[in-house]
Amino acid sequence: MGLILKQLFAFIKLLNSDTGNISLAAGMTCGFILGMTPTLSLHSLLIFLILFFFRIQIGAALVIAFFFKFIAFLLDPAFHSVGSKVLEIESLQSFYTTLYNMPLIPFTRFNNSIVMGSFVITFALAPIVFLLSQYFIVKYRQVVLARFKQTKVWKAVEATKFYQWYYKYDQYKWN
Repeated sequence: MGLILKQLFAFIKLLNSDTGNISLAAGMTCGFILGMTPTLSLHSLLIFLILFFFRIQIGAALVIAFFFKFIAFLLDPAFHSVGSKVLEIESLQSFYTTLYNMPLIPFTRFNNSIVMGSFVITFALAPIVFLLSQYFIVKYRQVVLARFKQTKVWKAVEATKFYQWYYKYDQYKWN
C-alpha cells in the first residue's frame, strides 16, 4: 500500500511541477495502453521501450497503468467480443496464418481474443486519451493549482524556512 501511495504522490507532484504537458500526457497515454492490454505480450514490451527511449514520464505511465488494470478486468467481455469479431474476419485468415508462422509475432499473442480486442480498442482510443490528458493537465494547472496557491495555507507553508530550503534543494538536485 505504501508503494501505491508513494507513486500517487509522485504523480501529483508531477502534475504540480513544470513538467511539459506533452511529456505528461504521453506518459498517461502509455499508461492507458499498458493498463488496458494484457501485460505479458510483445506490444507491452514495445510500450516500455518507448517509455525508456523517449522523454515520456514513466511515473505517470505506471500510476495510470495501475488504475486502468482494474478497469480492464471489467472490460474483458467487451475485449473478447471485439477480438473475436476481428479474428473471425474471413478475408484475414491467411494473413493471420502468415503472422503466426513468423519468428516473433506469436509473442504478441494476437490469436487470443481478449488480447486482440484490447489491442484494437486501446490503440483506437489512445489518440483521444492523449488529447484529453493534455486538456485536463492544462485545466488542472490553470484552475486547481492556481486556486490552491492563493490559499492562506499554501502561503503559510511557502513562508517557512523548511519550504525555502526544500525549494532550493529541489532546484539544485534537478539542475
